[in-house]
Amino acid sequence: MSKSRLVLTFLLAFSLMIAAFGVAAPARAQDGPVTLTITCRCVAGGVNNNLVVWLTTYVFPTFEKMMADQGRDVKVELVEFGGSDEQLKEQYALDLSVGSGYDVMSFDGFWVPEFVGAGLLKPLEEVAGSEVNDWEGWGHITPGIQAILGYQGQVYGLPMGTDVRQIFYRNDLFQQAGIEVPWQPTSWEELLDTARTLKDAGVAIPIQLNAGTPMGEATTMQGWFMALLGAGHHMYDFDQHKWIVSSQSILDALNLYKTIYVDEELGDARMQLLQDGRNRSFVEFRDGNVGMLVEGDWFWRSVIAPGSETGIENRNEIVSWAKMPAKEPGAGYNGQDFVTISGGTGWVINPNTKNAAEAWALLSYMSSEDPARAFELMQPRISFRDDVPVAGDPVMTAMAEALLPLTTVRPMLPEYPQVSIEAQLMTERVVSGEMSPEEAMQAFDDAVTELVGEANVIRLPLN
Repeated sequence: MSKSRLVLTFLLAFSLMIAAFGVAAPARAQDGPVTLTITCRCVAGGVNNNLVVWLTTYVFPTFEKMMADQGRDVKVELVEFGGSDEQLKEQYALDLSVGSGYDVMSFDGFWVPEFVGAGLLKPLEEVAGSEVNDWEGWGHITPGIQAILGYQGQVYGLPMGTDVRQIFYRNDLFQQAGIEVPWQPTSWEELLDTARTLKDAGVAIPIQLNAGTPMGEATTMQGWFMALLGAGHHMYDFDQHKWIVSSQSILDALNLYKTIYVDEELGDARMQLLQDGRNRSFVEFRDGNVGMLVEGDWFWRSVIAPGSETGIENRNEIVSWAKMPAKEPGAGYNGQDFVTISGGTGWVINPNTKNAAEAWALLSYMSSEDPARAFELMQPRISFRDDVPVAGDPVMTAMAEALLPLTTVRPMLPEYPQVSIEAQLMTERVVSGEMSPEEAMQAFDDAVTELVGEANVIRLPLN
């Protein structure tokens, strides 16, 4: 386990001990001037630049005016964070465990159970009061989308949206290799054949399928899940409420990694082991050195969007997308021909805030129809509100229409982040050549069984 994950594990455990001291009752609206702080993984001119622009040029000025019209002096300050998702999560755990932190925080939905279990988050109603339940927006957010920031029937924040995953590919490299576009593989063999053709044509990295622990949850979502679902099942059996730790599908997925990174060198194994490997994959794709990259729709709407740090100015001409195929038609999760998985992010209110009423006013305002529509116009994405459609980007619209009916989600369980790390380590052991697929699966079996207990795992027959 990496040093940062050891620190996070310690902080979450430590917080359980101090959680008994409780959280102050929700504060009433303050009489004097109030300064709210909000933070996100966003940097002006860098990662999630559009989010910074939306917050600072639209949300904050219009919210502050709305407050002033109500006779309330409220100012908002953005605290930018340019590190990784894992580093942001670690910072949150540290801040919340000692009773500090910013008033409103961007939050990945899959963190919620772990933070709730550690006593670091409280339901919105408990933090901001019963007026939360009267917000008009609830009627425009489906229960499934609300659940992105929910756990065990309680809502802890408001979502920003959901996402899907697919294969992005370079039209120019495909055409140079004589591959007809538009392109849609229907099996892993077709996917690999395309990678082989690109390699023969001189493409440096024919395919990028995230692996290894440095890429964190991006490995699990963009890499492991996309392979495993295509091989036939999920990480978790939702009917039996157990983790699947050994199966032919796990072996098949690991052998796909082995084919790509070890046997045929269709991907760059070293990049999977570097701390900045994911960012390198973005740069290599931008520079025309990666032919196919499996990523979330965020890659399209942010990473390679014209004007971003790794943007491609003629993106719409030279980049296309395809659905991730199952190993063979009909062999995917739920008998599907193609697979994908969705996550989601949003915002939570710090239970330690001294300005709970104002924080809720900000959060509910930025999640209302007009601000949500303004962000859609700035960065089209799959919307969290049913009255705010995808705006102005037919590619994003097509992704939503084609992939949302195929999607699944991660299990919202406190132990998921630890199981996810073991899945990342399993892929790392294979792509590095440290272990065979069989050995890596056995190590995964041992580790997850120790984490969750023998009664909570399943081993499926091998062929």
